[in-house]
Amino acid sequence: MDFFTNLISEYGLLAMFLIILLEYACFPVSSEIVLPFSGAIACATHIHFFVILTASVIAGLIGTTICYVIGLYGGSAILQKLVKKFPKSQHGIDSSYQNFEKYGASAVCFARVIPLCRTYIAFISGTMKQNYSVFLLSSFIGITIWNTLLIGTGYFLQDNWKEAYSYYDQYKHILIPVILLLLFLLLYKKVFHRKGKQTNKDSL
Repeated sequence: MDFFTNLISEYGLLAMFLIILLEYACFPVSSEIVLPFSGAIACATHIHFFVILTASVIAGLIGTTICYVIGLYGGSAILQKLVKKFPKSQHGIDSSYQNFEKYGASAVCFARVIPLCRTYIAFISGTMKQNYSVFLLSSFIGITIWNTLLIGTGYFLQDNWKEAYSYYDQYKHILIPVILLLLFLLLYKKVFHRKGKQTNKDSL
C-alpha cells in the first residue's frame, strides 16, 4: 500500500485517478486508505474538493465497467476460476449474488459501501445481464456517496485522516448499517415521490 500512497504523493491527480480506477476494477487496493489519502493530498496541493471527487467518480465508473464487461462476457466461468484461485473470495461473491437477487438494481448502489460485496457486485451484475444503463446509474449513486465520505474525510481532516480511519475501522460495523439505512430511505423517498406524481397524473 505504501507503493500506491507514494505514487499519489509524487504524481498527484493522475496517480489518484489511475489507482482509484484500478481499485474499482478489483485490483488489491484498499479504498479505505487510498481515497482519504487522495483527499488529504488534494487539499495539500490546492486541488479543489469537487475536482478530486469528480475525477474519482469517473475513475470508479470506468473501473467498475471493466468488471461489468468481464462478467457480461465471461460470466460464471470466470467467477468459478476466481474462487478456485482465491477461495476466500467465495463469501464475497455469494453475498453479492444474494443481495443482487434480493434487491436488484438497488443492490448495486448498496453494495458500494459493503466490504467484499463492493468488490464483486460489478461482476455479478454483468453475469446476471443487468441493463448497463441501470447498472451505471446505480453505480454512480453508490460510488459518489462512498467517495464523498472517504475523500471528504481526508480532504477536510488532512493530517488527522489516519486517526479518522482508525475510528472507522473500529466502528464500521455500526457505520455501514447506518449508511445503508440512509441510502434505503433516500431511494424509497425518491421512488415514493415518483409514484405519487404518477398517481396524480393518472387521476387527472
